[in-house]
Amino acid sequence: MKAQEFLETLENEGINIDELSSMVVDALNKKGLKIATAESCTGGMISSLITDISGSSSVFDCGVCTYANHIKHKLLGVKEETLSTYGAVSEKTAMEMARGVRLLSNANIGISTTGIAGPMGGSQYKPVGLVYIGISTKEKLLSHKVLLCEGREPQRRRIRELASACALYFALHEIDEI
Repeated sequence: MKAQEFLETLENEGINIDELSSMVVDALNKKGLKIATAESCTGGMISSLITDISGSSSVFDCGVCTYANHIKHKLLGVKEETLSTYGAVSEKTAMEMARGVRLLSNANIGISTTGIAGPMGGSQYKPVGLVYIGISTKEKLLSHKVLLCEGREPQRRRIRELASACALYFALHEIDEI
């Protein structure tokens, strides 16, 4: 999914991007569920968006920021083989991060972000703006690939904000299924 597609999806569903975090907290509260976050490229932004919402303490116990691969491995249980074979910015790493934080915190849903927020660090195969979002529940383990830079000068803050919003959006849809 690209940035413009994501924004159009929100518009089509009548969702205000600034209300995603409160929608997630409300949905979790209604179902008595807990969420945990494992963030790399978003640097704690998702945790911040959730904890900015009144009532979040009843649904949020844990958020970890794991930039370094050895911390992803040690704290979240991301396999060294996954990191060496696929890299930190990969579908498999995102899923293992999400599962790891869910298990660490005993939450009902774990979400993760790993990507390249730029402005440096991109390559032909992993460009700036590429983000993988992992989602883990007891029943599911999945990831979403989003490309949040479309041929213009990347803005690090904008990529991080969009990645955080995407993660909350995907979490909201999974909460509905739990």
